[in-house]
Parts: sequence; structure tokens; C-alpha cells
Amino acid sequence: MEKSTLRVLIVDDYEPFRQFIATKLQTNPQLRIMKEACDGAEAVQQAQELQPDLILLDIGLPTLNGIEAARRIRKVSPTSKILFVSENRSWDIVEEALRTGAGGYVVKSDAAGELLLAVNAVLGGKRFVSASLAGNDLTDPKDEQTADHNRGRVVSPFPPQNVWIARHEAGFYSHDRFVLDDLTRFIGAALKAGNAAIVVATESHRDSLLPRLQAYGLDIGTAIEQGRYIALDAADALPTFMLRGMPDSVLFLKLLGDLIGTAAKAAQGEQARVAIFGEMCHVLWAQGNAEAAIQVENLGNQLAKTYDVDILCGYSLSSVQGGMDSRVFERICAEHSAVYSR
Repeated sequence: MEKSTLRVLIVDDYEPFRQFIATKLQTNPQLRIMKEACDGAEAVQQAQELQPDLILLDIGLPTLNGIEAARRIRKVSPTSKILFVSENRSWDIVEEALRTGAGGYVVKSDAAGELLLAVNAVLGGKRFVSASLAGNDLTDPKDEQTADHNRGRVVSPFPPQNVWIARHEAGFYSHDRFVLDDLTRFIGAALKAGNAAIVVATESHRDSLLPRLQAYGLDIGTAIEQGRYIALDAADALPTFMLRGMPDSVLFLKLLGDLIGTAAKAAQGEQARVAIFGEMCHVLWAQGNAEAAIQVENLGNQLAKTYDVDILCGYSLSSVQGGMDSRVFERICAEHSAVYSR
């Protein structure tokens, strides 16, 4: 790959994620972002006009989905290299995306650590597929369109065995309904399996969750009596470990460690787990203390590894005017094993 300026087109309908991608790419002075697009039809038009060297393309786009857009882009800008960046983990979708002639596929929740590696690989003529999708057969001898790509080696930055068993994930939500949908599934699945759950959330989310869990088929009253369901107010929990505007690691780990110990004793089964939903970081960010939120997320990583728990952190973007700064978004994403946006 020559050391000349390479022109890039970013296509995603979620503006904070476009900003995240742009911020990551700006660390490579060789890359020049020519344009951003938010739907598939616009992507095809911009590709035809700009003839970019690289197109970063989401799949779930309005007007025209990313896979169909890629097929059309191959016709109007055949020299452009395409890298899909999508949260869709279905291998059928991944294969269909790669059959368009794309050079790689990055799962959005892996992008913080993999995006630049993927860009370099695809620009270098290699195929890149996220480590979390490793183990699938990437070759398709029936596909003449991608024959040259299939001869390149697959670049995967981490071996599959290094993927965490414990999860520390984040959800960025544009509406309260989406928060509650994911929260109900996350906590409901844990309780149905006989596991324990800890919810550290806002009052409105805690109150709305209980009838949803009942409708999910759970006897939530019994779960509370058994100690398998523990709920705290996120704002009230913060003063127990915050000192001078920043989290004290000892106090934080003691607070959550004690809660996990209590919940784990009440869980059913020899290998019972504890699921934790938290909005303390959201509250800190909403208060304008993003640095403290990121520090707490980092402590969450220690918690997940120490106690082998599953953590989902919720951020309600619609509740804060102006949304989330792209640099904050990037740093929060980097602290999680998976990231979702709805």
C-alpha cells in the first residue's frame, strides 16, 4: 500500500457511531474522510461521484440496505474497497455481505479494538473478519466475484479463546421503550434460569421493570423474597463510593462485591450466575461527569472478571440534551466487550 492519501466514505445512519468511526480514522494521517452518508441510496450516489478508495458501510440502512448498496457500488465504483461495520452477527448475513466483493466485516461492538486493524488489512488486499465471528469457513468457491479476496488470508486480531466468558456490555438507547425492552430480556432471562439479578437504575426504570417482569412470566415477588432480585437507586448508590467527584475503587468494589455475594447465595444451581444492570454511569454522564463514568466502567471490567458476572450498562441518550460527545462515546465503547445502539 502506497503512502499516499486515501479517500474514505463513511456510511451509517447513527450519527454518534459515524463520529466514532471518524475519530478512529483521524489517528491515521494517510486517511482522508471525503464524505459521510446516512442511507444506502445516498451511499451509492456518493460512491459514484467521489470514487473513494475505501467505504465503511453499515447493513441496517434506510432506503437501501447495506448489502444491496454494496452490490450497486461495485458497479458504479469498482475500485472502491468496502469494509462492512455492522452489529449483525448472523453468519448468513456476514457471508452475503462478503459475497458482494467486500474486503471485510467488523462487528460494531468490536470496532474499538479492531477497526484500524480491519482498515489496514482491507486496504492491503487482505480479508478481515471480527474475532468474535472466528471459526467460520470464509471461502466460497462458487463466488467468482470474491475469488481474489478469498486468496488473501483472514486477519483476526485475537484468538477465539481470548474472548471473555463474562460479559460487560453497553446499550445506547434513543427511547425509554428500548431500554426497558433490553432490560426486561436481560434480567428476565437470568431469573428464569434460576440466576440472580441486581438492578441499579433510575426510579422510573425500576418501577416500569416490575410489571414487565411479571408479564415475562416471573413471580417477581418470590424472587425478591428469595434475595434473587435486588434493586437499588442509581443516584442514591453513587455517594457510597464517590469521593471528590471521582469513584473510589475500594469502596466501589466493596459495594458491588457485597451485593454480588448476597445475590449469588440466593441463586439456584451449582453454577448459578449474577446479572447486573447499571445506570450509575449514565447518571454520572448526565451530570456532566463523563470522566467519572468512564472510570466506573473500567471498575466494571474488574468486577466482571473477579466475580464472573454479566453486566449490562444502560445509557438513555434522549434524556440528555445534545447527546453524547463522540470522544466520550468512543472511550465508553472501549471499556465494554459488546456495544449496542437502538
